[in-house]
Amino acid sequence: MAVCVAVIAKENYPLYIRSVPMENELKFHYMVHTSLDVVDEKISAMGKALVDQRELYLGLLYPTEDYKVYGYVTNSKVKFVMVVDSSNTALRDNEIRSMFRKLHNSYTDVMCNPFYNPGDCIQSRAFDSMVTSMMIQVC
Repeated sequence: MAVCVAVIAKENYPLYIRSVPMENELKFHYMVHTSLDVVDEKISAMGKALVDQRELYLGLLYPTEDYKVYGYVTNSKVKFVMVVDSSNTALRDNEIRSMFRKLHNSYTDVMCNPFYNPGDCIQSRAFDSMVTSMMIQVC
């Protein structure tokens, strides 16, 4: 189960951040912000291969004592960061990948909305409900 989902723009500012326990919201914002350094490292390590590569999933960025942070990057360099409770051992890599694909598809739907200005914060109800369902999902 995801406890925090973030969409980060190409210029590294948040387009959308949602976390489940609201009392830890600042902690999750910090985790997402610090994970951007690891995302940039992984992207630069891939170099030019990222352009040709179809796999956008970056995998586990870093584990902490209580959480695991995963990353995904789109072709347009928009980053998705997901913080998962590390006590959930039933959550496998394939499931994390499919959650990121769902998030990417929903993000694409937001971008296709003619009333959305790229670069603005995401305020779509459909996107928000998809993220909420991803967080409530029992694994």
